[in-house]
Amino acid sequence: MLRALPVVALLVAVSACSVGPHDGPPKGGGAPVAPPPRVGACRVLTPADVHKPSNSTPTVPCTKDHTAETYAVGSFPHRLTTRRVPDDNALGAWIYHRCQQKFISFLGGDQSLVMRATVTWAWFRAPAEAWRNGAHWWRCDVVGGGDQSKQYVALPTTAKGILLGKPDDRWMVCVDGPNVKGSVKIPCSKPHTWRAVTTIVLGKAADPYPGDRVVETRTRDYCSNSVGAWLNYPVDYNYGYTWFHEAEWKAGNRRSICWAQTTK
Repeated sequence: MLRALPVVALLVAVSACSVGPHDGPPKGGGAPVAPPPRVGACRVLTPADVHKPSNSTPTVPCTKDHTAETYAVGSFPHRLTTRRVPDDNALGAWIYHRCQQKFISFLGGDQSLVMRATVTWAWFRAPAEAWRNGAHWWRCDVVGGGDQSKQYVALPTTAKGILLGKPDDRWMVCVDGPNVKGSVKIPCSKPHTWRAVTTIVLGKAADPYPGDRVVETRTRDYCSNSVGAWLNYPVDYNYGYTWFHEAEWKAGNRRSICWAQTTK
């Protein structure tokens, strides 16, 4: 299921080959479990695929066109596998930080770069029948697009390290239009008028949510200065920002995104 953070738009803002774990056959016999995923496997996934809890799309050679690559696999803890029917909300809450941190490490960037990248990640569990037979694995895939994408772009042979150093513009987020509110995100390698340039950290992991007004005000003031510095302090410039609500804060997000009006 796609990892996505809903956004609140303000001003002009927009809003990873080894064998994986194996649970083995059910005790006392029974039907075989679904084969576990493996790190490094590539697939051709669509936006519709990543909104489903499980996926059995065949793997393809990573040298061929593909839109997804498995970068992490594992098994859910016993306390989450006692139900015959998977509780996807509980599974998703447990897996979020694990896949997110592995995602950042896999791409080779930091949190700021990852938030401004054109790629995101999706997680899958075993199909319901396999789950009942003891297959309690999970897998996380990097995919060539985000929650607004109608189709995904092809990934390189491996997406590992694509954000190292100065990332290629095809992996960074921009928008083409008079403003970014409601506009579809595109790679910065395409003609554009807005670029996501920086992020602001609004709190530490243990901090309570400070409230919408505080988050918005801090974001606005920081982005005004940050975008001005990014543009080398021109006399006139336009900026935008994206900030997130309490639900995203509780999920672990402590950042807002700043946008600069620029064709570069």
